[in-house]
Amino acid sequence: MRPLDIDGAWVMEPKVFPDDRGSFHEWYRGAEFREATGHDLAVAQANCSVSRRGVLRGVHFAEVPPGQAKYVTCVRGAVLDVVVDLRVGSPAFGQWEAVRLDDGAHHALFLAEGLGHAFMALTDDATVVYLCSTPYTPEREHAVHPLDPELDIAWPDGVSPVLSPKDAQAPSLAEVRRAGLLPSYDDCVAHYERLRGLSAGG
Repeated sequence: MRPLDIDGAWVMEPKVFPDDRGSFHEWYRGAEFREATGHDLAVAQANCSVSRRGVLRGVHFAEVPPGQAKYVTCVRGAVLDVVVDLRVGSPAFGQWEAVRLDDGAHHALFLAEGLGHAFMALTDDATVVYLCSTPYTPEREHAVHPLDPELDIAWPDGVSPVLSPKDAQAPSLAEVRRAGLLPSYDDCVAHYERLRGLSAGG
């Protein structure tokens, strides 16, 4: 697992074994995950989304604690997956990083609690599966508009974004911050330390 510049995000880059039947790879390894993050991955929910080219989902995040960590991969087609640091007080607050996830390299992305998540489908039938550390809880889920100029995410040229009505009406980063909905960096760090303590005790 390779850490990204945003603390709390990693890319899993597995070795893919192709042959005349197809291919095989390990998209999650518990020991490597624990070595990188310091804790085990708790899985409370597994999701699958299928998107046509141009569909843009996010930027979504959950209140911390408990937040919702995600381990994401693309099993068909390709997406541009984006992590946004929404933790108030973080040295990287407001910054984003993008990783291409596709059915060729089979990379996976992990983002810790408190980080925002979004992706754009680069192909039709782009199929994304992801493991979540906590169940979906509507009252604790929030969004920042993915086209917010303050974030200035470099979405691919030549692809018209297709947003859900909910994402299209999402507030800007400044509006969400003024509303007091963004997670605190200190709260997130304390939460990560609790997870490491629980894993060490287990």
